[in-house]
Formats: sequence, C-alpha cells, structure tokens
Amino acid sequence: MKHLIVFAHPKTESFNHAILETAAAALIKNGHEVIVRDLYALHFQPVLKSEDSIAMRAGQTPQDIKTEQEFITQAEVITFIYPIWWTGLPAILKGYVDRVFSYGFAYSVGEQGIVKMLTGKKGFIINTHATPLEIYDTIGMTAGLKITSDIGILDFVGIEPVGHLFFGSIGNLDGEAYKGLLQEVEDTIHSLFPK
Repeated sequence: MKHLIVFAHPKTESFNHAILETAAAALIKNGHEVIVRDLYALHFQPVLKSEDSIAMRAGQTPQDIKTEQEFITQAEVITFIYPIWWTGLPAILKGYVDRVFSYGFAYSVGEQGIVKMLTGKKGFIINTHATPLEIYDTIGMTAGLKITSDIGILDFVGIEPVGHLFFGSIGNLDGEAYKGLLQEVEDTIHSLFPK
C-alpha cells in the first residue's frame, strides 16, 4: 500500500520524531511504500490567504498546495503524527488542512449535501500530549479530540479512520515507558497494515 505520513513537530530529537521513525520503519518492514511530509522541514506556509482561494476557484491552485494534494491523491493511507497543543492541532498542521483539504479537492457540495471526495482512503492518527491520559479521558478531552480529527477532518472528506493512538504524560516518563509506547506504535502498525 502507498502510505503518506504528514508529520508536524519542530524538533528532530522529539518523541514525536521517534514515533515517526518507528511508524515508517514498521510500514517499510511490512512492504509498504512510505512518503513522509515533514511540514516544519518543508517550511510549509500554513496561512490560507485570499489569493489562494481566488486562485483555486479559478482553477489555478498554488503550486505548494497542488504538490501536497498530489501526495494525498496517490496515497491509500494517510497518517498524521503530531502533538496536541492547546487541545488542538499545531498551527502548521491546521494550516495544512485549511489549505490542502480545500473545497473542490477534498470535498464539495451537491444536491444531497457534502460530497466526500477522498473516499476510499484510510486515515490513522498518533497524538502526544503532556497531560496524563487519564485526565484527558476523564474530562472528555480524548473523546473530543477524536471527534474533531477523526470525524471533523478525516470522515468529513471521506477518509475512513482506522486507528487513533493517544500518548499522555510526554516529557514526564522514563526511558522504559517511552520504549513501551514505541512498541505500541509498532504493534499497531503491524496490526492495521500487515504485510
């Protein structure tokens, strides 16, 4: 299968980057084709500008948006790996969704309502946050994050959510705990996307 990993963390020494390396290696080990789009390394411009919208309505999609849309079009599975900041997506990833999952590419409107234009693709998300997972679970934040990303983004455009991992207390764990989380990433990849 063709996998696209969209990665959003500014530090190459971060735990998120270790997750990226683990996920990509597990997919490659299982014989999948993997393309990584590291939004910070790419210096992706996240601000949706008026001229972007005007150009897209005129059928002249800006090249940086068009490039990312081509990667999405070719992918069978899209994986997002990112930290939860202020209970949401990092700005660079939110801007990626704003600009790349655009009207006419990812969705449109028909007589029956929303037309999901990325149907047939699968989506997988891995999130980290500093708050203990039990707290996010108890206050409903985990469920809220799943709704906004799995339903509000993926399902809205037709991408089938097939998995979502949340890792809490990041920055406050010991080495063995981090190894265990990376093993969970690897095990989940092997389960969802076997050879």
